[in-house]
Amino acid sequence: MTRLTMVTARRLAGLLMAVAAATSVTAGEKMVNTGPDAVAIKGYDTVAYFTEAQATKGKQAFAFSWNDAQWYFASAAHRDTFASDPERYAPRFGGSCSMGLSKGKKVAADPEVWTIVDGRLYLYFSREARDKFRQNTSESIKQAETNWEKVQKSR
Repeated sequence: MTRLTMVTARRLAGLLMAVAAATSVTAGEKMVNTGPDAVAIKGYDTVAYFTEAQATKGKQAFAFSWNDAQWYFASAAHRDTFASDPERYAPRFGGSCSMGLSKGKKVAADPEVWTIVDGRLYLYFSREARDKFRQNTSESIKQAETNWEKVQKSR
């Protein structure tokens, strides 16, 4: 790695840490990743990850209220699919960053960065977080699950 690349990488890492700290969600807040408008996962259609294999913005016209949040969908069919089994389609950890949670931190996620593992949707703060999570997926999930239980109990 060249000196310039190393400096750039360090600056990027510092920036990512600062943004993560600024977007952290405290345990006392709702257990779904929402903004001030109470819209889950920034308005993305959680069913589309499974049916279209892509992050797709939902529309307010196809909203559904569940778990103290408004969930937006790209179509009435997606809304109805979610309504029939929200636990199946909702992202793990309320849509918070799965990697952050595996490290004990509840951090808002970017709905554009995701994976599906064993039929469950996981969101991440960044591509780097997703890639790190994937390096040892089963251990990362185990750690995130343990920390998620702690976050929920401290609520």
